[in-house]
Amino acid sequence: MFKNHPKGLYALALANTGERFGYYTMLAIFMLYLQAKFGFSALVAGQIYGGFLAAVYFMPLIGGFLADKFGFGKMITGGIVVMFLGYLLLSLPFLTPIVLATEKFTMFAALALIAIGTGLFKGNLQVLVGNLYDAPEYQRQRDNGFSLFYMAINIGAMFAPYAANRMVAHFGTYNAGFAVACVSLVVSIGIYLAFRPWYRHADMGKKAVVDTSSVQLTAEQIKSRIIALLLVFAVVIFFWMSFHQNGATMTLFARDYTTHSVFGLDRIGFNIWNLVAIVIAVYALFSMFQSEKIRGKIISVVVFIVAVGGLIINYKGISVNIFGWLLQYSGQDAEVTASPELFQQFNPFFVVCLTPVSMAIFAALARRKKEPSTPFKIGLGMLVAAVGFMVLAFASFGLASPADLPPVEAGQEPIGLDAASRVSTNWLISTYLILTFGELLLSPMGISFVSKVAPPKYKGMMMGCWFAATAIGNYLVSVIAGIWETGMPLWSIWTVLITLCLISAVFIFSILKRLNKATE
Repeated sequence: MFKNHPKGLYALALANTGERFGYYTMLAIFMLYLQAKFGFSALVAGQIYGGFLAAVYFMPLIGGFLADKFGFGKMITGGIVVMFLGYLLLSLPFLTPIVLATEKFTMFAALALIAIGTGLFKGNLQVLVGNLYDAPEYQRQRDNGFSLFYMAINIGAMFAPYAANRMVAHFGTYNAGFAVACVSLVVSIGIYLAFRPWYRHADMGKKAVVDTSSVQLTAEQIKSRIIALLLVFAVVIFFWMSFHQNGATMTLFARDYTTHSVFGLDRIGFNIWNLVAIVIAVYALFSMFQSEKIRGKIISVVVFIVAVGGLIINYKGISVNIFGWLLQYSGQDAEVTASPELFQQFNPFFVVCLTPVSMAIFAALARRKKEPSTPFKIGLGMLVAAVGFMVLAFASFGLASPADLPPVEAGQEPIGLDAASRVSTNWLISTYLILTFGELLLSPMGISFVSKVAPPKYKGMMMGCWFAATAIGNYLVSVIAGIWETGMPLWSIWTVLITLCLISAVFIFSILKRLNKATE
């Protein structure tokens, strides 16, 4: 799985992990912050949340255009600096009693800086990854390379909700959680600069304009490829509109409709160290089967046993005193509080665990020459996303409409349903699991598709267009937030997303031949 990849991949992936950790720490509590701090309705908070996400994913279009002219490396470095200033400004109420103008003004200024910095950083970093796989010896590994890159993103995202939860609990203010991003960006730029020799050759800068690689495209081929990409971009709009409900209406569902008291096996997922142990066990298991030497298999078995043992110890609440050989058992039925932001750690956890499974399946299909095309995977991802929201719709039958819940008051935590009426955490966790399958079929494959199909002269711009489509989808997140408190039955709100995902799947399957032909 990790073999036959350029070493520059690992440097760029780790740099992106740090940046994404900070971003998702902030995002895990942002919707909650908007309502608790300012008393915004779900509509207003959703518009701010969706508008911010749209700006974050639209700016890479401009960042890609600038990188095509001035170089990818310069834009990436500048983007990290601008993002740092944005996160610093957002955390000012925590760092100092001096607040510039008003906290609302400070917040919006910070959001603008974060969006601009992300636009310079995110898309251009992924173009560098794609350039690494232009070399003949790595071309067949492009999809797998982007899957690994995407997995690294989600390692950072997996720890983010836990970090946000701990900071808010310890310091009593959401701004403390935002400050985490400043530290993570320092780590990110340190990795990016320290390992620059590993990927310097991929930073072609303005050379990309005249370097058309080994593939000479006619004007008609360039047009066909760009049209194919735009058609795919149109589809992914509705995926991200649905998927990024995780920080909006799905977080509100976790807060207002899902039980906060978790016992027994259900509480495993609400401890980040349990999730880490499971991830280590999964990768040790894969390594055990893939290792070619006995020594590698033995090491993998030992790591697997240690990881499972650590999971059991942590779950059982056993205290281990190594020097005194003391084991203390506190019982497995201790209650755990399932805070709403913690639900957002399940999606990246599932991504990290399922990536090797996905890669193994598609590698086996490729060996048999039966691997589906990237556009087919994207269409399948839309179908899977629809199934995910079907689960949430089923869980919502019989629950009160959001409009019937007690209103949100500024400075106070919302009440939601009474404890006896709340549903199990497993409904929302199951939805995250299914959506993750869809995400793995669509997101890393889509990015790989752009890097492969985009004409060399327009790589930065086309990657920016991928993010612009994502931006539109993110802004449309606010549409669902806008109908959250209109009195619609809760289950019918999720049905809107189911319908959009199904329509998108039908559309992409209907133009599949055209998309596949454009990549030939």
